[in-house]
Amino acid sequence: MKTILKEEKEKIIIQNSRFIAIMIPLETNDITPFLEKIKEEYPKATHYCYAYRYLDDYKCSDDHEPSNTAGLPMLNVLEKEDLNNVLVVVVRYFGGIKLGAGGLVRAYTKAVTEVLKKITPVLLEEGYTVEISFPYSETKNVDYLLKEQKIIQKEFQEDVIYTIQIPISFLESLEKYSPKIIEKSFYPKR
Repeated sequence: MKTILKEEKEKIIIQNSRFIAIMIPLETNDITPFLEKIKEEYPKATHYCYAYRYLDDYKCSDDHEPSNTAGLPMLNVLEKEDLNNVLVVVVRYFGGIKLGAGGLVRAYTKAVTEVLKKITPVLLEEGYTVEISFPYSETKNVDYLLKEQKIIQKEFQEDVIYTIQIPISFLESLEKYSPKIIEKSFYPKR
């Protein structure tokens, strides 16, 4: 399984219609803020079709294009490329020429394929979000130990509490700090 680390965009024109493909990395399956932002950025577009895969969750939308001519072909590209934790939105400005069902499938597939040329996929690895607690005197040692890991949150209370994302293989390295597993997930390989 692969993902992307940063947002990319690509524009194509087919029969006077403009298609703008936007591929976004996801850390949640709540895509509403991304869709709202794109609709603000492209307010006069005719359609905002999308597909996403986040872990075992996936969804697609034709946004008033004929059924299965936009969202499903876009989702098929994500599946074929084994991309996960990503959202792709294709914004369409209608150019006055109807493309027909086959033409729409080809156009939306091409838009996603073109934006894929701009990304560098990274492998996803199975891991955990964990919480560890330790005395302030251990902060320097813990920071060194976690230099390659993603620290999501740091809290400074009676003890220091870190919430981190780690690969499964790293869990053993944290035994000294009695890691509390919050959730199991997949994260970009570092």
